[in-house]
Amino acid sequence: MIQISLISPSAKADSLAYQLAYAAQAVAGVRAGTALPQALAQIFTRIDKQPQARGAIQDISYRAMRRLGISDALLALLANKPPQPEVLRGLLDCALALLVDEDEAGYDSFTVVDQAVEAAAISPDMSFAKGVVNAILRRFLRERANLMPLAVKTPPGTWNYPTWWIDRMKAAYPEDWQRILHTGNQAPPLTLRVNRRQSTVEQYLASLAAAGMPGRQVGPSAVRLDKPVPVQQIPGFAAGVVSVQDAAAQLAAPLLEVADGMRVLDACAAPGGKTGHLLELADIELEALDHDPRRLTRIDENLQRLGLRAKLIAGDARQGAQGGGWWDGRPFDRILADVPCTASGIVRRHPDIRWLRRKTDTAQLATLSAQILDNLWQMLGPDGKLLLVTCSLWPQESEQQALAFAQRNNAIRLPAPGQLLPTASAETDHDGLFYALFQKTGA
Repeated sequence: MIQISLISPSAKADSLAYQLAYAAQAVAGVRAGTALPQALAQIFTRIDKQPQARGAIQDISYRAMRRLGISDALLALLANKPPQPEVLRGLLDCALALLVDEDEAGYDSFTVVDQAVEAAAISPDMSFAKGVVNAILRRFLRERANLMPLAVKTPPGTWNYPTWWIDRMKAAYPEDWQRILHTGNQAPPLTLRVNRRQSTVEQYLASLAAAGMPGRQVGPSAVRLDKPVPVQQIPGFAAGVVSVQDAAAQLAAPLLEVADGMRVLDACAAPGGKTGHLLELADIELEALDHDPRRLTRIDENLQRLGLRAKLIAGDARQGAQGGGWWDGRPFDRILADVPCTASGIVRRHPDIRWLRRKTDTAQLATLSAQILDNLWQMLGPDGKLLLVTCSLWPQESEQQALAFAQRNNAIRLPAPGQLLPTASAETDHDGLFYALFQKTGA
């Protein structure tokens, strides 16, 4: 839980000051170790009477995460010591992100400074620091031309990632590391999966055009909107015609080649995007497993919107094959194993990940995933297929994991995309995912 302080009730929700004050609390929450979506959810629960501010608070918070390296570097130059409390530092992070991205963010620089000072004034934890906020931000405006070249002399200031992350990316992808880091700093697209039971890509593109929301095809069933909109405004979303899902993630279900009557397991299934896709492709008996019962609610909501059904199970994917767990002993024809990982391939959607992860996380999560894979393999029937999926770019979690798994289990490796690097272009736009497909030999 993060510490949430309600700002002055006289503050207007549509003001930048109001939005900066709460975005500052979200950024402070991340610095304290809370994932940004959770930090924002806690804030939105407290300000549920002001829904019009949510989008702006979220946008500012996410922008601050994508510019945290440069804002830290600038604050080191602008202040004698890191501003305290953390919420004050968070406010300066948010304001500096808007100033650094002035052309893209769409706020006049003097408005940002004025509203940041007002944000401090209306916040009980920062009201004492109005002068500090004003002095730091106005100095940045005066000395921007000299400060920016100094700030980007450090790797985090240049790339907006921790130094260890940058070094690891260089080692793993010596030819592509700069492009990968740059892509991760961009705002993600809104990509949809067209439900083949209800429409085709061509038909849906026509529906978008008729609604004045142009888009383009970026995958077999993937459509990217030219301009993101709230899901409530997406044509056919409520009726299950489309779902929000990255183009790379949409490759998972077709790789398993499910057919009517098959018994299928979607392990580590929440939030259920791949679950729904599998059910759209064939009439199968599907079990969706997740360790957190609360996350199963999200899967159920998605399936209800699509008009599809699956058996939802709360259980540990590392257990069950030896009895006494959630598995009933009947082998599966197909298993989708979207295993836990550092999520290093989806940082443009979750920019806080880079600041929350530690170097040691990769080895720990790779060990956990290996345990899951070995357990699930025992549940696969003869000639069945298991698909290993990660949203990681680190080889220890992807290719090295796949090689070790195949060797331990004498698994036949089938053609699959392998490591997909994140990319953002007019024709191709997807996150960084890894795919390895295995088949079990017949009895």
